[in-house]
Amino acid sequence: MRILLAVHHFPPRYSAGAELYTMRLAHELLRRGDECEVVCVETLDTEQPFGVRAERDYYHNIPVWRLHLGLRDAPANWSYANPAITAWLEQRIQVFQPDIVHLQSGYLIGVGAINAAHAQDIPAVVTLHDYWFLCPRITLLRGDGTLCKQPPLDPAECAWCLQLDQRRYRLPEQLSAGLAGKAWITLTGDRGRAAQQVRRDTLRAALAQADLVISPSHFLAGLFREWVPHVQVVRIGITQEHLRRVQPVRSGQRLRIGYIGQIVPHKGVHLLITAFKSLPRSNRPAELIIFGNPDQNPAYTNHLRRLIGDDPGIQIAGKFRHDQLADVLSRVDVIVVPSIWYENSPLTILEAHAAGRPVICSRLGGMVELVQDEVDGLLFTPNDDRDLARQLQRLRTEPGLLERLRDGIQPPRTFADELKEMLQHYTTLSKRRTTV
Repeated sequence: MRILLAVHHFPPRYSAGAELYTMRLAHELLRRGDECEVVCVETLDTEQPFGVRAERDYYHNIPVWRLHLGLRDAPANWSYANPAITAWLEQRIQVFQPDIVHLQSGYLIGVGAINAAHAQDIPAVVTLHDYWFLCPRITLLRGDGTLCKQPPLDPAECAWCLQLDQRRYRLPEQLSAGLAGKAWITLTGDRGRAAQQVRRDTLRAALAQADLVISPSHFLAGLFREWVPHVQVVRIGITQEHLRRVQPVRSGQRLRIGYIGQIVPHKGVHLLITAFKSLPRSNRPAELIIFGNPDQNPAYTNHLRRLIGDDPGIQIAGKFRHDQLADVLSRVDVIVVPSIWYENSPLTILEAHAAGRPVICSRLGGMVELVQDEVDGLLFTPNDDRDLARQLQRLRTEPGLLERLRDGIQPPRTFADELKEMLQHYTTLSKRRTTV
């Protein structure tokens, strides 16, 4: 079988959840003897004229097309329906002749992958890793830091939400308890409303052309029901052999708390630091180790360093290679996922459980489908550092709690099981195309 995987970014420069998922899928398809290529966006350059320059590369023996986008004089729809990317994909599909085109998320690559596949009668699969199709901010996290429960009926509200990135809009919105946004929409919202309506209509029409839409969580699938009545939930699996060698958690003198992931605001690292620093003195000391790329968002990292101050118990350990994950997990007793947005199906939770590490996470989004409160981890009130601190303190003071949570962990789904299910979908779609 021949598969074309399209994703916004790809390692080594980028290594968030969707990127690592795509890399693992490509690797396993090639190992099976299938043909596979990855297409990703590598750079954006506002100085270069609008267009696409494709660079052929190999990463761990995976064929990768890295697209370099010129954005000077780019059309308004370049970020979601880029005509230059669509044209390039149409040509590549003609040459590669894939049996399946599989789009991951949609961010930056846009709906050109779906449209190009549909135009050539190639089955298109979409895996939803986030809320990009529904939300121009991707995360359903508003510019004022509050969560959007569902996309507003009036797209002008989305246009106003984007304005909140600027302090001159965000501050009046906060001081007026939302009246500033209503006034902006009434007086000048027509242009933003029209632009966001075009985005919605374009993405909804493209998603309707997909032959299969997959969600890794029931929560995410539920938000898309209005657009796609039959979203298929396919749970993410992981390769676990290398994590099983991690030594079991044992209650020691020091509680070792870990964070693994992107160091960006919506991941809530600031919340974890604030909670940790508020822990009372105890006979059982604790330490917090933060693993992630500190250069991804320098302004946010600097904010975190100011929060940490001279606290010797908190360390920003930096980034690591994925093949070092077992060593990283062996350095902690518990993993915290303090996200303030609706996480879908974080790999960090699955990997922590595979290594026998309980997880403390926000009671939010798809995370509650992966962590059973008081069984294999603890849940806390979203965006509430005091409630997070309460759960951390329990691990220091309640005898046997860490061990009980450790013993409650069930092995997560294997990637082999997920791949088997995915291949069944690929085969069904490919046979249906051949029959037609």
